[in-house]
Amino acid sequence: MAWTQYQGLMLEKLSSLTAGGEYEFKTTKDIAIKYARDPNSAPIFNYASMAHNNAFFFSTITPEPKPMSAELKKDLEDSFGSIETLQRELIVTASSMFGPGFVWLVKSRDRKYSILCTYLAGSPYPGAHYRRQPVDMNTGDTSVAEAIRRTNAWEPVNTVGLHGAQSQKKMAPGGIDLNPILCINMWEHVYLPDYGVGAGGVGGKKAFAESWWHVIDWEVVRKNAEVNPQKKYLT
Repeated sequence: MAWTQYQGLMLEKLSSLTAGGEYEFKTTKDIAIKYARDPNSAPIFNYASMAHNNAFFFSTITPEPKPMSAELKKDLEDSFGSIETLQRELIVTASSMFGPGFVWLVKSRDRKYSILCTYLAGSPYPGAHYRRQPVDMNTGDTSVAEAIRRTNAWEPVNTVGLHGAQSQKKMAPGGIDLNPILCINMWEHVYLPDYGVGAGGVGGKKAFAESWWHVIDWEVVRKNAEVNPQKKYLT
């Protein structure tokens, strides 16, 4: 109930900030990407991005989870080796975050999956990467991140391929074209009421992340990943 009220307050504040403007009736995702490019509109970006991230988190959990589809399982195993490895990496990453934010499972255009952290109201979408976003030096490999930025700094905007010319994306220099398919909210307000701090200051976070894994709605995740249910894999 508390998070439902919190979401309502964020949307109410966002509505007041965008009232009468071009983006008054746009989605929170569209608003976040639009205003990520405007340093003077940080409040609009923060409310829109946080509302979107929070809604995304809730959309991928369910009290009655179903088994992961064979198609999605195969795709994830191709990137992580096993589902157990994916589970462990997500839980370790979430419980190791130094500060509030979200941990995302993302899919790239070449069907590779990876784990991404965003902090505070940071956005996983490449269109929002014009905004400088905090990085947790304890969990981020900055050498890899810098290499990616250098490699992609002068890439032209994609107009063909997986997304087609009609869905051209405007990415910041160094932006990576990816699609978030799952996330866990690691703001203190989410886990502290039920899980507390725990041993060493991370026990509560880890217990929350472990419980979250068992309520993931894998059918929603499959749809987010746009896995073709007709595709057959060799077993």
